[in-house]
Amino acid sequence: MKLPTLEFDLNAPAFVQNPYPTLAGLREQTPAFFEPTWNKVFFTRYEDISTILRDSRRFGRAITHILSRDELGWPAPDPRQAAFDAFQENHPLDNEPPRHTRLRSLVAKAFTPSRSEALRGRIEGLVNRSLDALRERESFDLVREYAEPLPVAVIAELLGIPEELRPKLRPWSAAIVKLYELGYTEQQQRAANTAVLEFSAALRELAALRRRDPKDDLITALVQVEEAGDRLSEDELIATSILLLNAGHEASVNGLTGGVHALLRQREHWDTLVRAARADAPLEVFKAAAEELLRFDTPLPMFERWVLEDCEVGGVPLQRGQEVALLYASGNRDPRKFARPDEIVLDRTPNPHLTFGLGIHYCLGAPLARLELGVALRALVSGFPDLRLADESAPACYGGGFVIRGIERLEVVPR
Repeated sequence: MKLPTLEFDLNAPAFVQNPYPTLAGLREQTPAFFEPTWNKVFFTRYEDISTILRDSRRFGRAITHILSRDELGWPAPDPRQAAFDAFQENHPLDNEPPRHTRLRSLVAKAFTPSRSEALRGRIEGLVNRSLDALRERESFDLVREYAEPLPVAVIAELLGIPEELRPKLRPWSAAIVKLYELGYTEQQQRAANTAVLEFSAALRELAALRRRDPKDDLITALVQVEEAGDRLSEDELIATSILLLNAGHEASVNGLTGGVHALLRQREHWDTLVRAARADAPLEVFKAAAEELLRFDTPLPMFERWVLEDCEVGGVPLQRGQEVALLYASGNRDPRKFARPDEIVLDRTPNPHLTFGLGIHYCLGAPLARLELGVALRALVSGFPDLRLADESAPACYGGGFVIRGIERLEVVPR
């Protein structure tokens, strides 16, 4: 198969606003293509994306463990983002076996599903207090006043971040994730590097404190975790903690606001959840709905992999050292995998969406994200059954780039 070349501006405002018609056309007519500006091979179909994600022998999040920077034709590391690069090198997501295996095993022993589930009462308290503060308002911004504070508070509670540091977490995360977009400014680069330095310094002090005075939090668990005499280094502990904040925050905020916006645009689905809440349906009903919303409007629409050895996927020849871009948002609406892919099906079963990834890099925080989104969605439909968009005719404003795509502001009317 000859791979077509296609110029594709991922950051075009119209595409970021609503990528799905374009992605549907690509998926049917040009399911894989080379984009020269970003020098990547893009894949749009579920089967191809799934194949790549599951094949850790031929595809990886990193490549410098098998090819040098000179062999790849890369410039020398940029000293302006030295702290950011060091952070990237020390967490599980951007490492490959055997180091990835070691890091993930250690982190998984500390960050267990039961530790996430133990936060359920705390999460319920957080969302209920947030909604109580909004109850007498004529309108409010769902993004800034409900969706954004929640995951930061949950991650802070999980890690054991002191109260005085918690207001800094959201700005640190927002600055750091700018470097994951395709294209960023020097100012954003400096801000991300500074955020890593400041966050790392705070975590270093906290880790030292937890060694002297252990608590029932994840920082303590990461400090203490051991497997066959092996422990996380301090840099690995810090990088993993930063990753948990960044990944947990961005996916949860964008997933919740995008999902609620979709429900309010298709009112029958919102009303279905209201009836479920009034019938005291179990949390699993709302977690299943959240899963479908994560499929329908994918909060992190694209991830990348490096080709580790010459191979072929879907008839497309790939060479070692190439980079592939996996359009999760397209795969999640592939009619070859999902019936009625452009519709919300609240009880879709099974729902093998790509949002949390697949394979060895499957999201460690998925149980916490499911819990958090399910609780937040149930509380919102229970507390504000008559919730409406303040302006039914105006489109939601998706700002920034495509890689971390989210609604910037969503004004809603509680009653």
